[in-house]
Amino acid sequence: MLTIDGSMGEGGGQVVRSSLALSLVTGTPFRIDKVRAGRKRPGLMRQHLTAVQAAAAVGGARVTGAEIGAQCFTFEPGAVQAGEHRFAVGTAGSATLVLQTVLPALLVAGGPSRLTLEGGTHNPMAPPFDFIAEAFLPLIARMGARCTATLERPGFYPAGGGRFTVEVTPVAEELIPFALLERGEVKRREARALVAHLPRSIAEREARKVRDLLNWPEDEVRTDLDRSSTGPGNCVIVKIGSEYVTEVFSSFGTKGIKAENVAKAAADEVKRYIATDVPVGVHLADQLLIPLAMAGAGRFRTLAPTRHTLTNAEVVQTFLPHVHIDITQEEEGARTWSVRVHSS
Repeated sequence: MLTIDGSMGEGGGQVVRSSLALSLVTGTPFRIDKVRAGRKRPGLMRQHLTAVQAAAAVGGARVTGAEIGAQCFTFEPGAVQAGEHRFAVGTAGSATLVLQTVLPALLVAGGPSRLTLEGGTHNPMAPPFDFIAEAFLPLIARMGARCTATLERPGFYPAGGGRFTVEVTPVAEELIPFALLERGEVKRREARALVAHLPRSIAEREARKVRDLLNWPEDEVRTDLDRSSTGPGNCVIVKIGSEYVTEVFSSFGTKGIKAENVAKAAADEVKRYIATDVPVGVHLADQLLIPLAMAGAGRFRTLAPTRHTLTNAEVVQTFLPHVHIDITQEEEGARTWSVRVHSS
């Protein structure tokens, strides 16, 4: 049984989720200590416990010690079980992060699966549904597995209550590696300011600010008013669809933050991406490590890695010691980095 130090790297929930995902993929049992030791409130919170429970359901696992606030637990996986699964966070905790935990194993499972996930779908500090559906899953399709994500209703902090489904058709044999070294010609651009149970004027102010900061025409920036969510919420989503990749950037409105600042946060991230020729943004880089490690090879170009990405790489190499992840700056002083996954 592996022993995982939950305080490694950024010391957050990423260590828990990646350990669960890789345990299911490899069949390796583990014990994790110092869970989320790098956070102000260490231990398992509701969304992390839901991820543990989801992984246990998908993997027929035996779990001991996992409860709210727990700072250590053990996880012993069984056989991965494809089919119908439904997971509810029960709070505004991120449902997309629960998906991140169980999807890798289902990509190589013995049959198709249908997941229904409930909770937060558009949360700060987590990939929004739009990112999963339009940036991440198309690259998974390039690896030979087909995944279709459908949003029923969004869920924002603090009410939650969002719901989406994911249909998974696994690979016939093994995941196919890929190299993503250039983004190619930009084919489409879209910015969307979304409000739910809040004045539309908030979205209109955000849309104006995005247009000004990115110098985009009016037909590429729009506002949306959602009436299906269970509580109020606001976000700005920006999509850049290029020849070889689609990237999705987001920012979220919170009480006391001006609409213009929400728009600026998203626009600034877009401008950092556009200023280089890399195809993969920092958040997508984080998401690609596990599937490429499962494939045993792959390469992409990105921006400077986040602590999340570096932590993820460390966890991957703990469960898959034959896989090596090289993260290197392309030139001294350059803003561009290369990530290479290879097997020994």
